[in-house]
Amino acid sequence: MDRLIASAQFGQQDVARQLGLNVTDLTCLGFLTEASLAGDPLVAGDLAERARLTTGAVTGVLNRLEKAGYIRREPDPHDRRRVYVVLDARAQTRLLEVYGPFYERLTALFGTYGPAELHVLTDFFVRARVLFTEESERVRTEERTDGQG
Repeated sequence: MDRLIASAQFGQQDVARQLGLNVTDLTCLGFLTEASLAGDPLVAGDLAERARLTTGAVTGVLNRLEKAGYIRREPDPHDRRRVYVVLDARAQTRLLEVYGPFYERLTALFGTYGPAELHVLTDFFVRARVLFTEESERVRTEERTDGQG
């Protein structure tokens, strides 16, 4: 499992470099892509929470992503204080250029499993994500507790 995680991290570093970004910017771009595909645009505060960044750090991320042409900011027509972060259509095309071959290979790999096996794999990934999230929160809580003592 550790090797899988390390491979994924190295892959993200390589993809970020290929896209002219750093890993944090790529992570945020991933959250924005996910929100865009769900039809649920994010505001900067939402992104900060998901990426576990301060609002100041997210402002820097958004400035870099905007300058690179991956996103744009759009004011909320009903509340001028809110600004939505919108994925630029060209960004999605660029991301697919880089990730597309990997997704094709991953789809082919999943195609080698039967329905029952896919059910187990899906269950594992869903439950493992919950476990990772819980453990991450536990570690952060211990860090805060240790830092106060």
